[in-house]
Amino acid sequence: MSLDALKDRLPDYARDLKLNLSSLAAEPLLSPQQKAGSFVVAALAANHAPTTRAVVGAFAAELSPEALNAAKIAASLMAMNNIYYRFVHLVHAADYKTLSAKLRMTAMAKPGVDKVDFELWSLVVSAINGCGMCLEAHEKVCREAGLSAEQIQAAVRIAATVHAVACTLAAEEALVPQLAAAA
Repeated sequence: MSLDALKDRLPDYARDLKLNLSSLAAEPLLSPQQKAGSFVVAALAANHAPTTRAVVGAFAAELSPEALNAAKIAASLMAMNNIYYRFVHLVHAADYKTLSAKLRMTAMAKPGVDKVDFELWSLVVSAINGCGMCLEAHEKVCREAGLSAEQIQAAVRIAATVHAVACTLAAEEALVPQLAAAA
């Protein structure tokens, strides 16, 4: 499925999402790799198969095999880390902050792309998963690497829009049986 086909599946009430997808697909603030990877990791994190297929279909060609793999690494590891570090952040017992996570995440050391791109993609997933501790850490690294607030915001706007598309389509799919039964 293409990005246009994905937009066509959105109901009329989600017109703003369609427009946001179009404008973000042409976002000039991010490099082509940063933009494509942000879309891919957002779709992977949103966990809706039709959205993931459409977004990966639309943006995978803009990524090298190594960059696509790095995006998958970011989505996979952040799915784990966001749960763990959100727990550490939200539980007010200070001793958890002093304990080692004891979770393997060695792929982060050499993900196959520039560190700043991997950090940006990790931030995108962390935004979707709502981990404040990870957001702060990845945003800091991105800023130190030279990304502007506007560039980071663009990536988070991609995360917000792709996630909203996935949620909207999943909700519409869930309503189909109810609507059919009511007819």
